[in-house]
Amino acid sequence: MNKGIYIATLEKQSGKSMISLGLMQYLLGRTARVAFFRPIIDSNKTKDNHIMTILNHFELDQPYDTAYALTRQEIIENRNTGKLSDSLEFIIKKYKELEEENDFVLVEGTDFSGEGSVFEFDWNVNVAKNLGLPTLLVSTGVGKSADEFFNSLEMAYQIFKKEEVQILGLVANKVKLENIDLIKIKLREKVTPDVDIYTIPLVESLSQPTIKEIAKELDAEVLYGEAFLSNLSGNFAVGAMQLRNFLMHLKESSLVITPGDRADIILGSLQAHLSNNYPSISGIILTGGLKPEDSVLKLIDGLSSVIPVLSVKNGTFETTNSIGNIQTNISADYSDKIITSIQVFQENINPEVWMERITNFHNEVVTPSMFQYQLVQRTKEERKRIVLPESNDDRILKAASRLSLMNIVDLILLGDEDEVNQKIKDLGLNYNWDNVTIVNPATCDKKEDYIKTFYELRKHKNINMEMARDAMADVSYFGTMMIYKGDADGMVSGAAHTTQHTIRPALQFIKTKPDSKIVSSLFFMCLPDRVSVMADCAINPNPNAEELAEIAISAADSSKSFGVEPRIAMLSYSSGTSGKGEDVDKVRKATEIVRANRSDLKVEGPIQYDAAVDMGVGKSKLPESEVAGRASILIFPDLNTGNNTYKAVQRETGALAIGPMLLGLNKPVNDLSRGCTVEDIFNTVLLTAIQAQEK
Repeated sequence: MNKGIYIATLEKQSGKSMISLGLMQYLLGRTARVAFFRPIIDSNKTKDNHIMTILNHFELDQPYDTAYALTRQEIIENRNTGKLSDSLEFIIKKYKELEEENDFVLVEGTDFSGEGSVFEFDWNVNVAKNLGLPTLLVSTGVGKSADEFFNSLEMAYQIFKKEEVQILGLVANKVKLENIDLIKIKLREKVTPDVDIYTIPLVESLSQPTIKEIAKELDAEVLYGEAFLSNLSGNFAVGAMQLRNFLMHLKESSLVITPGDRADIILGSLQAHLSNNYPSISGIILTGGLKPEDSVLKLIDGLSSVIPVLSVKNGTFETTNSIGNIQTNISADYSDKIITSIQVFQENINPEVWMERITNFHNEVVTPSMFQYQLVQRTKEERKRIVLPESNDDRILKAASRLSLMNIVDLILLGDEDEVNQKIKDLGLNYNWDNVTIVNPATCDKKEDYIKTFYELRKHKNINMEMARDAMADVSYFGTMMIYKGDADGMVSGAAHTTQHTIRPALQFIKTKPDSKIVSSLFFMCLPDRVSVMADCAINPNPNAEELAEIAISAADSSKSFGVEPRIAMLSYSSGTSGKGEDVDKVRKATEIVRANRSDLKVEGPIQYDAAVDMGVGKSKLPESEVAGRASILIFPDLNTGNNTYKAVQRETGALAIGPMLLGLNKPVNDLSRGCTVEDIFNTVLLTAIQAQEK
């Protein structure tokens, strides 16, 4: 059984970092423990960028020194002294240590940069062969003719094949769109049918350097805008002409390069960036070692949001040439590039086919990363529109930025368009506006229809038209009405509002499902090795037996739709028939109701927490139970117990708590904690979108 895969390339700047990022995201959604390994790194004087990007972005619990074996210089020295076999043995030893401790190891080959690159191809073949790893070959189409590209990739394929290395697939990366079909046809003629062929188009945003990369390459001094150094430089605009003519040459994400004494170009560029009539610029580079006069600097200091302004010693011509030669990289600091890389991988490569060929184990462990991966995949199955009423909250806008870049849901932000756009600009966020809409409740063309609809729905409660108008001025009511009218599929709120404020409109006119008498909630508690569902931890203070049974059934049905096999534990202070009293009797009755109404569900109760989740305790107290020790759904007898328990588990174990997800409503409305994080908002939007998929 293979527990690893090797990613090899034929040249530098092939884009294999994108493949590594996409594969790691996929693997973490499939198995519990995944490690990253680079047999050879450039140097140990500074930490390897590839390793740090993977370890940091995916928060791998892996020490840095386990992620590589040797430096390039050590390999060269061993080769020159005839000790190359020692290097290979050490690489195998380091890899096997990772293999023993993990379910899967993603191995990334060398970069073909610096001294020793002439023998790197053979070395990659040798390492892949001796580690016994199937290999993915990655090649770039940049700077090659069609014949050069085909011949080099076919040659690499034949050499690996001759050395009996299993080739899983060939990846033709950074290919022009017009050449994609031709490449697929030509490569298919040259390789056997069991080798998959993938083509990935050239993505401009991944080839554009960030301002931070440019600053580092030019040894520039950052005068302003340090918070926005992740901006991408899509175009260059050299400020050598009069301002009125220069402005006509600005393009989106332009990097302005101008002598430091050109105050007119500097101030004009900053004003153009703030103006709705000109494209945004990514930054300004002041050349010649010149800086603006104090009066100009004072003016810039007074601006509320300043893009990066850098100062360099070299002249304009030399600086422009240097920037044009910068080769961009993906690193942990550039989250937008990482998200884009993963998205491009997922759109163009399906590893499922060849992963089935190299793995034959079934892993029941579900980690937080696996569960979140599954949420993303489920969200993609049917695109939904989620309304976010609290666009004045920074956390909401940051989560919306991440979701928009992943392109998995359509988002509706409620608020004044100019104010929202300005806040996004101030925060330095990037958005994919193809899937984000800003709706102003005060000027929306559907406002009057919403007011009339609310009046008709609530006039029996003595609501008049003025009261209906006031209600629709509230973002919670407006967002909920969008769902009711079919203009949105779900809503996520509560970052700046109370639970009551969020769910009251839903209770008034979204209402509960026909088979639901109450609204309840659940949390997905992502523990290191499993996902436990906890309910109800947010809504019902003291449910009776009938309500408790409904909470259990709703939680079980929802859990199934999220890939959690329902094994319900009805929690109490005693297990089985040992305890007596009003509280335990309530739980016992609720368990009987669940069994009577849903014979398909596995349920045990009353049962104590330890007997529910610990196999040893469960078997000693309830040896015949199908649930004891294996419970996946924990139903608490009251809100006091549930809320405190989920928070205790979260804080003491470091578990990721996803939720609360509200159950029982006709259409999904979910509540956030006012202390929620960006990650909480992101996950809750995914939950809401998946709920909206249910017919």
